[in-house]
Amino acid sequence: MTTTEKAPQAPSRLGDWHAILQNDPASEWMGIEVEAIADGHAVITMTLRQEMLNGFGIAHGGMVFALADSAFALACNPAEGSDETVTVASGVDMNFLRPGIPGRLLTAVADRRQQNGRSGLYDIQVRQSLPEGGTEVIAEFRGRSRTIPKR
Repeated sequence: MTTTEKAPQAPSRLGDWHAILQNDPASEWMGIEVEAIADGHAVITMTLRQEMLNGFGIAHGGMVFALADSAFALACNPAEGSDETVTVASGVDMNFLRPGIPGRLLTAVADRRQQNGRSGLYDIQVRQSLPEGGTEVIAEFRGRSRTIPKR
């Protein structure tokens, strides 16, 4: 790097990462942070807060689903957005494997497995941090996408 080049800096706001995050109050409320975005790939995190728990004192399944679904959307759509199309979920399967524990950092990693024309297949793994270090998988999400004209 020359002295006139600037080192790349991570975007400071969600909307700087991806066009669909420019007006996304749900992601802001959930406290989602973007770690990485590339074509067909996204990594996002959120800390499991008290208001995200169910009556058993563990992560509400809808909160874990919402995190995985957000990673899915980011992996399916170009970061700069499109004036002509959007890619949406045509169906998903969600498997909850372990309870999400309050205060833990959840990370969703989305990866495209297959793309054929307007249809795609994505796998999203949700992990939670462990107190002793490392992570464990708490959910697996498989999403089917469809690219449609923008309305």
